[in-house]
Amino acid sequence: MGMPAEERLGLDIKRAEQALIAAKQVAVRPAGLTVPQYAALFALADSPGISGAALARACLVTPQAMTVVLKNLEERGFVERSPHPWHRNVLETRLTETGRAALQAADERALVVERSIAAELSAEERTTLRDLLTRCGEAITRATAEL
Repeated sequence: MGMPAEERLGLDIKRAEQALIAAKQVAVRPAGLTVPQYAALFALADSPGISGAALARACLVTPQAMTVVLKNLEERGFVERSPHPWHRNVLETRLTETGRAALQAADERALVVERSIAAELSAEERTTLRDLLTRCGEAITRATAEL
C-alpha cells in the first residue's frame, strides 16, 4: 500500500461525519423530520423564496435529491411552493407555520449536538478546525481534478 492506514485521514473524517449524522437523526426524528429535511427547512428559514436548485446547493445535495425532499415536505404541509413572479419555470419555496414549528422543535434538539461539539473545543480550536476542514476540502478538490 502506498500509505499506511494509520496515516490516512479520510476514515477519521468519515467517522466524525457519520457520528454527527447519526446524532442529528436522533435529534430531529421526534419532530418528524429526517436530517435532509431538517437541513432544507433550516436553509429555507434563512432564505425564503429560494429555488429548489439553490436550496440543493445550500444543502450540498443534488437537485434530484432535493426534489424528493421538497416533495415530501410539501405533502406534509411544511413548505409551500409557488411560481416566481418573473421566472415562471422557477418555483419559490417558503416555510409554512407547520414547517416553522417542526424546524423549531428539531433545532432545539439539534442544538444539543452542536453545543456538545462546541464545548469540546476552545474558540481558537473551533476556528482552527474550520480552517483545517476547509483546507481538506480544497485538497480533495485538487486531487479530484488530477484523477
